[in-house]
Amino acid sequence: MAEETETNPDASTNAARRRVSVAEALARLPGAGGVRFAEVLKHGSLSVEIYAPRGTDPQQPHTRDEAYIVIEGRGEFVNGEERHPVAPGDFLFVPAGVVHRFESFTEDLTVWVIFYGPEGGEGAAPPPRPR
Repeated sequence: MAEETETNPDASTNAARRRVSVAEALARLPGAGGVRFAEVLKHGSLSVEIYAPRGTDPQQPHTRDEAYIVIEGRGEFVNGEERHPVAPGDFLFVPAGVVHRFESFTEDLTVWVIFYGPEGGEGAAPPPRPR
């Protein structure tokens, strides 16, 4: 997803956006090289993407906290040591650095992905205080 590659070339136009429809986001898929995600909105540390894996979900742990909202489709979500069924409307949270992926999902699985906060996640240890 965006942390793994360059951000969308339209990102500068995304900065002023405050609304993105599912149809607008899906129109950006597949992206260059067949990627199944696209950044659709950016503001400060907030980055919103549309993600629609097909076949398998190749995600690796990310360096920032992230959340998912299932738009369409069903399957299972592996989140660290946990596994949960997912369906439209479900909200999922993944702390930075945690192994996660969708498995056994339907071919129409589509989710919003929301990255936010600092590298290492909001649960990362604060920098040491000067003495």
